[in-house]
Amino acid sequence: MGVLRVLSVTMGRISIFRSYQIVLLFAAALAVVAFYYFGSEKQNFSSTTKRIKETQASHNTNRDDADLSVDIRAGRPEIRTGAGDELEGKPSRFHALMMFTKVDKSVNLQQKFQVAMRSVAKHGRFLEDEVLVLHYVSDAGSQELGEKMLPELLLDATFRYEVVFHDVGALTEKLFPIVEAMQKHFSAGSGTYYSDAIFFLSVAMHRIMPTELKRIVQLDLDLKFRSNIRDLFQEFNHFPAEAVIGIAREMQPVYRHTFWQYRKENPKSHVGDPPPDGLPGFNSGVMLLNLDTMRRSTLYNQLLEPERVARLAEKYHFRGHLGDQDFFTMIGMEHRELFYPLSCGWNRQLCTWWREHGLPVVSKMSVIWALHTLRKLQSSVCW
Repeated sequence: MGVLRVLSVTMGRISIFRSYQIVLLFAAALAVVAFYYFGSEKQNFSSTTKRIKETQASHNTNRDDADLSVDIRAGRPEIRTGAGDELEGKPSRFHALMMFTKVDKSVNLQQKFQVAMRSVAKHGRFLEDEVLVLHYVSDAGSQELGEKMLPELLLDATFRYEVVFHDVGALTEKLFPIVEAMQKHFSAGSGTYYSDAIFFLSVAMHRIMPTELKRIVQLDLDLKFRSNIRDLFQEFNHFPAEAVIGIAREMQPVYRHTFWQYRKENPKSHVGDPPPDGLPGFNSGVMLLNLDTMRRSTLYNQLLEPERVARLAEKYHFRGHLGDQDFFTMIGMEHRELFYPLSCGWNRQLCTWWREHGLPVVSKMSVIWALHTLRKLQSSVCW
């Protein structure tokens, strides 16, 4: 009887212990269910895993094909001066530069600046981890004005951006020794002017900007954007191996006139003729500068040498006044491989001076240009 009583008590205790274990296991199971099904954000295990995988996949996907309609965060400006180590050439940073001098003294320039910046903000779309870095080459007065205007002009921007001001005097000092010899060929007036050097910034930017800055888009101040500026940066992906600059063709017969003597001596030349077979020259209102390729290109850097510039200017009887645009047009007559022609839709030129004041024969050529472009694009994007 004593043995049976001991056995009975032992079995009872084991049953109680097992019941206690079952209760603990059941409570743990309920806690797991509550965590995944009733936790914060109301996400279960499957949806959380899916979200993590989608996030990882988005970082491994070709960014050029990304959907820009999602993951947009409102921009917060960071205004700096100069270009320091923080301007590393990261894939998520898109650099754009504008000349911003004497704006404080010109209502007309201020109005153009407002149009440009508001249109950038209206149409600009970037991914969440991307930043548009806006560079302005400026004097002290214009910088002060720009710092006041920009927060309001970019108030509606849905992307992150930073602002960098570059002192025009400091850049001119660096540029002048490089471009001094070419200024007499491509500057207004006679002789060489120190202040004119800044109009050749794009020509030698690769030599004065930090090497971390590998690509930049230089834009005129009087532009109005009708599409996403991010799409313009994607044109870099189409550059041929030797191309250093992406630039649109000149839509007016400016260089047909400039090269008149060379054309007279070389009647079979296509210099100054309209596309597709002609060489109409370039317009520097929108330029994509692959600074990294510029630094590595032996040919391009040789063309900056005073002797080479003088030789080409003499060959083509070239005398211009449009700064970097003239230089690029002249070397483009012999070295097309250095240039990636942008679609005219990226730089639609609205000047009507040649149509209204130019020679009749030149005006007819403008019509030929327009008709060809319309047929080629089958749209009115450029005219």
